[in-house]
Amino acid sequence: MSKVLIVYASRTDETKSIAELIAEGVRISGHEAEVKKTSEIKNEDDLKGYDGYAFGSATYHGEMITSMKQILFLAERAELKGKPGGAFGAYGWSGEAPGRIFETMENIYSMKMVSGPLMLKASWIEGGIQAAREYGKSITKRLSHR
Repeated sequence: MSKVLIVYASRTDETKSIAELIAEGVRISGHEAEVKKTSEIKNEDDLKGYDGYAFGSATYHGEMITSMKQILFLAERAELKGKPGGAFGAYGWSGEAPGRIFETMENIYSMKMVSGPLMLKASWIEGGIQAAREYGKSITKRLSHR
């Protein structure tokens, strides 16, 4: 059984809700999922030992939350090349953070990313619950193609 780490940065807990729904999708697919807030990751070793990853941040004033930027710097040294990944986040009016996280994971870490970042205004509207669960499932499909 593979294990997926889902790390999030959130101001209102909406991105946390999305992270938990992604974890449900991973678990429904028969894999383990661990959800952690950015403050729980202290160094690159805390990112090692997982088979897949999803990083998420809310977009705040057109940027990702600072603690997620710090995670991305740590992740650069965590040997993620070739691992499955996804990026996600909640947003109000713009939504740049998930795309920037996705591009970093794909282009700098050379991860095997799912088809695109998951961007939701809220998990509970416009099919968000199902979309987040399906996103988790899509990460697990990449696990078998490694």
